Amino acid sequence: MSQALYALGIGVGTQNSNGEWLEVFYPQPLLKPDTDLQPLLSLLGYTDGNQAISLTRDQMPGLANALRDAGQPALATAVDAMSNSARPLVASVLATDAAPASVPEAYLKLQMLSHRLVQPHDTDLTGAFAVLRNVAWTSEGAIDLEELPARQLQARLENRELEVSCVDKFPKMSNYVVPGGVRIAHTARVRLGAYLGEGTTIMHEGFVNFNAGTEGPAMIEGRISAGVMIGAGSDLGGGASTMGTLSGGGNIVNTMGSGCLVGANAGVGIPLGDRCTVEAGLYITAGTIVTMLDTDGNVAERVKARVLAGQQDLLFRRNSVSGTVECLTNRTAVELNAELHAHN
Repeated sequence: MSQALYALGIGVGTQNSNGEWLEVFYPQPLLKPDTDLQPLLSLLGYTDGNQAISLTRDQMPGLANALRDAGQPALATAVDAMSNSARPLVASVLATDAAPASVPEAYLKLQMLSHRLVQPHDTDLTGAFAVLRNVAWTSEGAIDLEELPARQLQARLENRELEVSCVDKFPKMSNYVVPGGVRIAHTARVRLGAYLGEGTTIMHEGFVNFNAGTEGPAMIEGRISAGVMIGAGSDLGGGASTMGTLSGGGNIVNTMGSGCLVGANAGVGIPLGDRCTVEAGLYITAGTIVTMLDTDGNVAERVKARVLAGQQDLLFRRNSVSGTVECLTNRTAVELNAELHAHN
């Protein structure tokens, strides 16, 4: 009887001198494979539960054949190539969508997001931040921070420059996945685990965190924080930001509907429904007191912004005379330049 799996990844990664995983690259992650992988699991020595299993190069040909027999030719080709790997190999077998318990498991889930196999919040990433190691991302790959000084000295002695691009738990997405139909002006500003829908443009100052992203098409010139999903046809203006679950949003799932516009240097800390607009420079949090205006422009009531969370066709603005935050029905929706996003 074939064993149903939640996900499977066979990859190549980096370990420190103690054999601890720093990162893993999975060329062809599989989500809920519906083919019989029992022969493959037997070759891996898999028992049950979620496991990260270290592999040898000698195992690769047999695993590739088992994958071909199971109807997974793309992954089989990648596994064949791993027979010549100079780096350590690993298979992550996830029987269930449980919180990642190891670096290889966390990297599999992050790459599933960036491959568009799952959307933000559709896979359990609880505790991933604690599981991942803080490493130096360099021109020679991931390096353990304790080993970095020796590697820098060695590079100098060999008349080489070891460039450290950042020190972080998350690498940039483009070193692992470049999804089709997107433009990213500054790749360092999109973390692995971002979900970018087709037609998305990330401008130079745009930023997308892990477990966050866009349905696409979208114009992102601001910040998409962890946990935030931006609907199709929406525009996040320059310097604008969204409050995520790691930046003060608590457990609230902050989203933005389709056809929304958040103006330059504005921000939102509540979910927005479809076709909402936030005026440039205005930051809306759950506790912001909002003056509701009727169709004649008269004051109807005053509420906290959390009451308006998820409602459609709203325009938030600040009264330039009184300074009060006002909300009225938004009779116009944002329309992105279709030609701009169709040729990503």
